[in-house]
Amino acid sequence: MADDADDRSVREVKSAARTVELLEALSALDRPATLRVLAERMGVPRSSLYALLQTLVGRGWVRTDTTGSLYSIGIRALLAGTGYIDADPRGAMVSPYLDSLSERLGETVHFARLDGADVIYLATRESRHYLRPFSRVGRRLPAHSTSLGKALLAERTDAEVDALLPAELTAVTSGTITDRGALFEELAAIRERGYSTDDGENVVGLRCIGIALGYDRPAQDAVSCSIPAARYSAEIADTAVEALTGVRATLERSGHW
Repeated sequence: MADDADDRSVREVKSAARTVELLEALSALDRPATLRVLAERMGVPRSSLYALLQTLVGRGWVRTDTTGSLYSIGIRALLAGTGYIDADPRGAMVSPYLDSLSERLGETVHFARLDGADVIYLATRESRHYLRPFSRVGRRLPAHSTSLGKALLAERTDAEVDALLPAELTAVTSGTITDRGALFEELAAIRERGYSTDDGENVVGLRCIGIALGYDRPAQDAVSCSIPAARYSAEIADTAVEALTGVRATLERSGHW
């Protein structure tokens, strides 16, 4: 039986790696793409990519339009993603607290997980007020541009954050922090006060408050409350901070992890 050292020495299976890269490329697109676009994006020959696409189309992981020339992510990917969410014990544990936060605050609340330099939204409860949804389940966003992500980055040292983030920080909006020094100052302030904020840094006109959940060390998950700037007030923000902090304290006391 192979030991851990042997497992680490096993070479990557090229075909499996390319399949994953293709699915990730398709999931990152907001519209169907041609074979040429995908080949250029991935830097692989069109002939080999075409054969892979046809295999995945046949299995439902990729779909095509009626002409067979445009490709997008298939329904099997949705089923796999749903399976991940359904089987996630952290999500099941946090779900009732999202319900209570939504009921108490009346604003949109999110639950997300850090994945490399990004956060991925795993659950959302929409505002009782009419508001166009800005973040859907499964959406991936740069951690440095969201209150959720900044709350989780603040759980790490500056050196760990520096190694985690890309060399250049993407500007999602004009308000996004893209200077590393300014980001480190912001993370220090978050550590001091215990929660993060986002003032139009990810969505213009939307202000958010985020709290890292401490059932993992360092924290991997966070919850947030999103408030339209037109409705934002110090009183609403204080209520949101109190509610989010209360959820974190309850989860940390429960010890169900």
